[in-house]
Amino acid sequence: MRRLRAAACVSVFTLLAGAQARLLAAQLDLQVELDPAARRFAAVAEVDAPAREFRFALHESLEVSAASANGQALRSERLDGSGPLRAWRVVLPAKSTRLRLEYAGTLPALDRRLDHRAVLHGLTLMAAAEGSFLPAGAGWYPQPAPLFTYTVSLSLPGDQRALVAGRLLSEEAPAAGRYRARFEFARPADGIDLMAGPYRVREKIVPRAEGGPLRLRTYFFPELDAMPGLAEGYLDDAQRYLARYAGEIGAYPFTEFSVVASPLPTGFGMPTLTYLGAEVLKLPFIRATSLGHEVLHNWWGNGVFVDYARGNWSEGLTTFMADYAYKDAESAAAAREMRLGWLRDFASVPAGSQAALAAFRTRTHGAAAAVGYGKAAMLFVMLRDEIGEEAFRRGVRGFWQAQRFKVASWRELQAAFEQAAGRSLAGFFDQWLNRAGAPDVRIAAARATPRGGRAQLALTLEQSSPAYALGVPVELVYAGGRSEMRRIALMQPRQTATLELAAAPEGVRLDPELRLWRRPAAKMKARLDHISPLSDQAAALLQELCAITGNSAHLVPRRDGTQRPIDPARFAYAMRDLALAERASPHCFRATFSTWANERGFRLDAIEKQLAHVPRDAVRAAYDRSLLIDERRTMMQAWADYLTTLEAENVIVSHFGRAA
Repeated sequence: MRRLRAAACVSVFTLLAGAQARLLAAQLDLQVELDPAARRFAAVAEVDAPAREFRFALHESLEVSAASANGQALRSERLDGSGPLRAWRVVLPAKSTRLRLEYAGTLPALDRRLDHRAVLHGLTLMAAAEGSFLPAGAGWYPQPAPLFTYTVSLSLPGDQRALVAGRLLSEEAPAAGRYRARFEFARPADGIDLMAGPYRVREKIVPRAEGGPLRLRTYFFPELDAMPGLAEGYLDDAQRYLARYAGEIGAYPFTEFSVVASPLPTGFGMPTLTYLGAEVLKLPFIRATSLGHEVLHNWWGNGVFVDYARGNWSEGLTTFMADYAYKDAESAAAAREMRLGWLRDFASVPAGSQAALAAFRTRTHGAAAAVGYGKAAMLFVMLRDEIGEEAFRRGVRGFWQAQRFKVASWRELQAAFEQAAGRSLAGFFDQWLNRAGAPDVRIAAARATPRGGRAQLALTLEQSSPAYALGVPVELVYAGGRSEMRRIALMQPRQTATLELAAAPEGVRLDPELRLWRRPAAKMKARLDHISPLSDQAAALLQELCAITGNSAHLVPRRDGTQRPIDPARFAYAMRDLALAERASPHCFRATFSTWANERGFRLDAIEKQLAHVPRDAVRAAYDRSLLIDERRTMMQAWADYLTTLEAENVIVSHFGRAA
């Protein structure tokens, strides 16, 4: 996740190109002394002032002690303000454009009680011996312009290490004395984040064909650094991801990349670094998933800036090219599972909370993530299907070349793909960006008619109104297991397509691979879709049941004929009628299965997923979206085989109402 800068910066990203070019000349030079244990902060800032009256914001804990220009002392005035930020004003002499400010204060303490939900809502300045974080937009420096360049010199106690985004110019770490480091960011930046802690630093220098050598680092806490192979693994994987995206998009635009441990459950991507919670860094799957996502943000979000006033495209494109791409490379089933996860997450969002994708700014809650990450990533899945793989690749590279270190919106992204595809994509982007929710698509009727040794299929599709312009994938299933995919254009609420086929299909499946953003059909525990692999025995019983109930929308239809699910308590009533209620309840079946599976050595993750339990570990739940289908299929077949071996007198056998 890329950090969203101060809200005040959002509106200025709509500046005209000429005004933006003028603001890019602003330079900020900082000298910072930080004592994390005492939480003392002192800084000297030399800043390009864009006008005679320079206004800036500082955190309420910081006070300006001196202001000057060209050696002349100036008056600094603290203005009224609300919240943690306070506005300041300095009036410069005529023809003075360079301002020097001295300010200091005692920073707020690190709050270890913050969970990942609180982190998503934004952090303030915080310092402690075990870790300090001074986020951009929290008022620890005077920002000269929406986009600016900077140098930062850092001085801390000898047991601390610190960094900001940028190129490391110099570093001193004597055995006794203070740690000092100086960083430069010569590209346009929209903010500065400072991180410090009792870090152990590991480094790897990687030669490059262009742009000079690449410095890779880990800044880990001692206990994290001591874990065998962990730091080295992060360095190697960071190198691999950087090479991958340089090939797919364009050369990596910076000279460094660092993986920095946070005492809080953060997951931030900044230019030249990622700031991840120490507990998150320990998780075995992070290097294969989230690390690549944060590396990619150096192109999307930190290499091309987001025009937040017009919506955040960065998280969706990054999710598509990182998280989803890794699953796609793993297998078609894994990629489908991720697409299902996006639809499942969206299904859990109440209709009144489903905002349009163009309104997404940053992930502050689950509803926003389902749209800004899931729906946005699916937009790129559908776009690639629409224009083809090669045109999509050209669009990505063209967007990077045209918008490198500029502020860009969905409009510029659309233009890049239109140029690559050679046609207008206005309708496609308009419906997926500006309409909230998703279409409800279904098969209304299907009828195959023999036609002289061939067959004609009349397929009627319906969708919710007002209609979307959709290319609906349908699978035609033939005898012997053969199938073929067709793409049906659906432009109206109800539309019939006529297909000329070599033979009549035995079945038709709508979008079986879930490549269309649409409303999923069903929900289960915790308002999430739940997929349960069927054993051979269970599948046979369901086929037997369907032969009795017919083509009902539900496996067990209601006696009153209404198309509603049966009462959830119906199983308990049946057990009561069988005189079993005093000895057991329906939940006992779940408990028995869980006990059996644990005793047989199946993994707890697979057992909990099969029972549709929501993980208690919020951090793990936020990062692990796997469904473990293959593992659960093996487990459920073993469970069915075990039940089959039980003696007949210990098993209640149902014949679905037929005479025994």
